[in-house]
Order: sequence, then C-alpha cells, then structure tokens
Amino acid sequence: MFETFIIAIGLGLDAFSLAAAFGMCQKVCPLDAKLRLSVSFGAFQFFMPLIGFGVGLQIAQFISSFDHWIVLGVLSLVGGKMIYEGWKKDDDAPSVDFSQGWPLLFASLATSVDALAVGFSFALIDKNIWFSALIIGVVASFMTYLGVSLGHKIRGVFSSPETWGGIAIVLVGLKVFLEDL
Repeated sequence: MFETFIIAIGLGLDAFSLAAAFGMCQKVCPLDAKLRLSVSFGAFQFFMPLIGFGVGLQIAQFISSFDHWIVLGVLSLVGGKMIYEGWKKDDDAPSVDFSQGWPLLFASLATSVDALAVGFSFALIDKNIWFSALIIGVVASFMTYLGVSLGHKIRGVFSSPETWGGIAIVLVGLKVFLEDL
C-alpha cells in the first residue's frame, strides 16, 4: 500500500502543477471550479490505470514510444492558449475559465497519460488494480484541489497570471517529454 501511495503522489504532481497554474489564472476561484478540476483530474487518474491494466502489455510498448509527444503537444496547446490570452488580455475582460469544456478535458487527459503506463506495469506484477486506481484517483483529486487553492492565493504575485500559468503548463509538458526521451 505504501508503494501505491508513493506512486499516487508522483502521478498527482502533474495534476497539482497544472491546477496551480489554473488557479493563478482565475480572478475569482469559486468552489465549483475547484471541484470540477479535482473531480475531473481524479477521475482520469482513476480510470487510466484501469484502462492500461485492461489493454495489456502489447499496447504499452506501442504507446510508450510516443506518449511524451502527446503530453507535450496537448500541454503546449493549452499553455500556448493561456500565454496568448495573457498577452492580448483586456484588464476589464473576464479571465478564461479552464475548469470546464475542452481545456478541462485536454488537461485531465494530459495529466493522466502516465497513469495509463502505471496500469500497464500493474498488469505485469499482478497488483490489485481496483484498490491502486482508487488511491491514485483520490490522491490526484486532493492534490488538484490543493494546487488550485494555492495557485489562486499566489495569483497577485505575478503581473500576468495567464502568461505565467501558460508558461508553467508548457514547462510541465516539456518536463514530461524530456523525462521520456
């Protein structure tokens, strides 16, 4: 169980980083936005190991050769949009809400690709996938909520939070990409 908890924290770090960047971008960060992010990131972190476990080892070798490209591409698109919005932003215009719609779906998917690989590895070691996936999902949800809350609290430190948040998201994608090379 301890190993599963450590793995869950490692997987949750990407969700935490993205959530903190999203929190920085919100002028107002209501509870429902925090909960949408937390539930979505946690659900993807729960289901991806199950999918990885179910699909099996054959596909793992295929996906592992380019999963870092997928993460880099998706996070660069989301981060690039945030940077663009930060540069063209009118101070009176409302902040972009990244807690719903396509940005939420893409971010949830991008932060959970590693969990898919964990599911593959759990299939090899005959680990209890249901319990492990539950722990991973709950930890990711908690880390996401914490990330959004902390990101929103430090929002005033940066002059253009959308730009800095976008840069942070692109850097997370680049980190995942470089780790997988």
